[in-house]
Formats: sequence, structure tokens, C-alpha cells
Amino acid sequence: MIFTSLPFAAFLVVVFTLHWLPLSRSKRHQNAILLAGSYFFYGWWDPRFLLLLLVSSLVDFLVGLRLHAAQDPRVRNRWLIASVVTNLSLLGFFKYFNFFLESLRLALGWNELPASLHIILPIGISFYTLQTLSYTIDIHQRRMAPTTNLLHFLTFVSFFPQLLAGPIERARSLLPQLAAPRVFDHDKAVEGCRQMLYGIFKKVVVADRMAPYVDAIFAQQDAFGGGINVLGLVLFSIQIYCDFSGYSDMAIGMAKLFRVDLMTNFDRPYFSTSMRELWTRWHISLSTWFRDYVYIPLGGNRGTRAQWARNLMLTFTLSGLWHGASFNFIFWGALHGAFYIVERLTKYEQLKWPTLLKWSGIMVPYLLARVFFRAEDMHHAWEYLSNMFSSSGAGLARLLSAANTTPVSFLATMVLAALLFGIDRLGMLPRWTSLFHGNALLRRSCYAMLLLMIALFGAFTDTRAFIYFHF
Repeated sequence: MIFTSLPFAAFLVVVFTLHWLPLSRSKRHQNAILLAGSYFFYGWWDPRFLLLLLVSSLVDFLVGLRLHAAQDPRVRNRWLIASVVTNLSLLGFFKYFNFFLESLRLALGWNELPASLHIILPIGISFYTLQTLSYTIDIHQRRMAPTTNLLHFLTFVSFFPQLLAGPIERARSLLPQLAAPRVFDHDKAVEGCRQMLYGIFKKVVVADRMAPYVDAIFAQQDAFGGGINVLGLVLFSIQIYCDFSGYSDMAIGMAKLFRVDLMTNFDRPYFSTSMRELWTRWHISLSTWFRDYVYIPLGGNRGTRAQWARNLMLTFTLSGLWHGASFNFIFWGALHGAFYIVERLTKYEQLKWPTLLKWSGIMVPYLLARVFFRAEDMHHAWEYLSNMFSSSGAGLARLLSAANTTPVSFLATMVLAALLFGIDRLGMLPRWTSLFHGNALLRRSCYAMLLLMIALFGAFTDTRAFIYFHF
């Protein structure tokens, strides 16, 4: 079920109603309904992987109890290793097994592999694996005590609003909310609906309308001139931001319907004027996870400059590998590590340049790196970059034909994208936010306009899965 589909809307209404029925006022009943709903939601995609989700949850629940009880550091380390090995083995097999086989083939110079497996990637495994790992690592570091309530823990791992693509929650934040009694809060529910509405606007009005143009350009890059290839890269960057931040807005808003607060996952990243700032605003739950559980344990910025650069490059490269089992994702992650190091060494953030110039100075390399994120492989990525500097090839008319759309529809898509970024920019101005939150008529008018634009311009005939479901 996609969040923007009718079956999901019906599912959400049923779970919401059952959760807040008078008979479900105890936290035990509420969590049982959330767990049953979450397992039904996950099983809708592929029931076979429910067992995988359950096994991963049970292992870390038991390891958490053992870690807390053990006093001997060696015993504690062995239990943590058991959790890490179990989770990464499952993730490694389903996501990276064929990638490792292909890498072995290239390293040994074989023409073909002696054998390969047709492995289906369980949706959401990259996200809930990191979530459960943070639980056992935090217990090992004595940052929290484990829960002794299996129902609470299973609900923490499988909570359906954020199960498939985050935000990647920490047990220290989410578990106490699930363990506490929850009373319906009208204002929080309304706030959640508003955030869901904005997320739906991002997804169906901007991201899904961008998709046909992006798909056409990347599929036929050789046919288009450099200008259209540059346009494709810009449109993809807008598409993936609206797609993923739209999902996060829907997930966070949906959680509020059940009186649960999830962490902010995006904070207008495309208005950043440095790479450091951008990565504190983009996919915040993942960035902070790698900071806390990879970068800092490696040594962080302690030690020599060379050690700091090594730690940073390893963190970004692993982040790239997390996104996908291919060399282009690894290269994409390493590129951002290199950008970050150059920025720090040149003291880019301290430069007294005009804001537009500083913004351009990071967005150009950021956009170029996005080619490796979108391309099918390294060869495709290098070809795309080469075509961006071509002076020959088809233009906009060919693109509209390939995307099976019209000039009016294309113009409307560009205007709607500009409107979204205008809204984001206004949200950064304290004077505007104060006016917006203090004026009920203005606020309701804005949300009515969002509803109208979703109804008029939403791409509902081609319902697409969220891009990050593939990761």
C-alpha cells in the first residue's frame, strides 16, 4: 500500500478508529492494534518477509536483556557482536549478496559467475535494521535500559508510519512514547493532518509530475542535448527531495494521529550554503545515525587531520553503500566525503561571499554528484555527465513527446515546483511563520489551496512507489 493510495486511506481510517475506541484506551490495547496494523501493512507488500522482521526484532529484544544483565565487558561485547552480525548478515544477504558476487567476478577476471541468486530485497530492511542496531548499541553503551515488554518493542520496530523509509528513530525517543498511556489530542491530530497534506502535495503534485520527464531523459540521454540533460539532473534533484521529504512529512503527520512524535527528517536542505549545513538538513535521521554510530566511534574529529579525513571518508562511503548495492552509490558517498573535506580545508563557510554565490558553490557539485545516485551504473553516469556538455541533440519538444505530455503540463509542473520552494523559503522567515500561525483565516486558506491543487494537479493516474522504498 502506497501512502497516497485509496487502500491505504481505508487502512489508516480503520487503524485510527480501533486505536482510539473507548475499549482501546489502555496502552496495551493501543499498542496491540498498532502492532497488528503494522504487520498487516508490511505483509501487504510480501507476507514472506514478516518472518524476517519478527526474527530481527526478537533477536535484538533478547540481546538487549542479556546486555543489560551482563556485567563482564567481554560478555557484553559478545552479545553486541551477536546483534550486529545477525542484523548485518540479514541485510548483507538480501541487499548485497549479488553485488559481492559481481565484485568477486570482476576481481578474479571471470567472464561470468558460476552461480547467482534471484534475491528479492525486503522493503524497509535498510531502515529497520539501523533502528534495531541503535537499540542494542545504546544499551551496550549504557545510554538506556532495555524494555522488558515484548509488545512495546515489536511495535517500536514495526511502527507502520515510519517502517518502510524512516525517519530512523532511536529507542530512547520512541519506546517511552509507546510505553506511556496515550490520550487523544485534537490539536496534535489536526497538526498531523496538516503535515500529511503538505507531504501529499510534495509527492503527487511535484515529485510524481516530475517523474516522467526524469525517466525519459535518463533513459534516452544520448538523444538529448546538453541543456536537456542538465534539466534532467535538476528535475531529478527536485523529484527525490519532494518524494522523500513528502514521505517523511506523511509519516511524521500520521504518527501524530496516534499521539506519537517522530523526529524531523528534512529541514529545507536546498537552501543550504555549505555541504556541512546541507547534510544537517537532508535525511537527518540517517545523517545523525552515521554520525553517532560510525563517525564518532571511528574517532570523529579527534586526532590528526589525516585521521579526521579518513573517518569522514569511511562514514560517507558506508553511507553511499547503505543507499544501494552498486559502485555508483559508493562513489556518490565518497564524492560527498571529498566535498566535505575540501570545504573544511578551504574554510568555505567563513568566506564573505554573497549568499547566492555560496549557494551555487555547493549546489553545482551536489547536483553533479546526483548523476551517480540516479544512473543505473558507473558507465551510465559517466555517459550522462559527458552528454551534459554536448551542444547537439534533441530539445524540449522531443522530451515532451518522450514523456507523453504537453507544453502546458510541463509549464504547470515547473510553476508548482517553484511554488513549493517558495513556500519552503517563506517558512524560514520568522515574520511570515508568526503571521501564518497567528492568523487562522490565512492558515486555513493556504491549506484549502493545497487541497485544491492536489485535486487539480495530483498525478493519481500513475501512482508511484516512493523512491527510497528501493533502498
